Amino acid sequence: MLSSLGFRLAQRVTGAITTTPKKEHTMTTTDQIPTTRNEGWGFYGTMKGRADEAWPLAMTTVSKATGSSLETTRLFLDSSFGRHFADEVLNALHAGQMLAAAIDATAAAWMQRKTNGGLSEIYGIPRDLPHLTAFVAASEIADELSA
Repeated sequence: MLSSLGFRLAQRVTGAITTTPKKEHTMTTTDQIPTTRNEGWGFYGTMKGRADEAWPLAMTTVSKATGSSLETTRLFLDSSFGRHFADEVLNALHAGQMLAAAIDATAAAWMQRKTNGGLSEIYGIPRDLPHLTAFVAASEIADELSA
């Protein structure tokens, strides 16, 4: 996914970045949805009693919206960014939305918002990307840096 955003792990953002077209990940019925590796925190831990039902919905929604692999999506949902995503899903549930609609609405809202300089400075992620795309990429970069 990182290369589809137009940069490599070691690359720094100093100006305009030419991005390459994103290779869309096509979900199939044979795709195995990875399980969480962070049951206590992240998206799964924040969703508590709804986690088992919400996890596959969030995995497929985020993966489809960002064109990311399921493994990269898992990294995002297991991160602190995933916790913030879950917070917004829970807010939508409390406002009366059904679970799938709450996840879809949260993903759509995160795709509407654009990133500022914070992620650019920390991870070299270009400005003005959709939040969801940028935070999924940041999760992948953080995982690569910790390896």
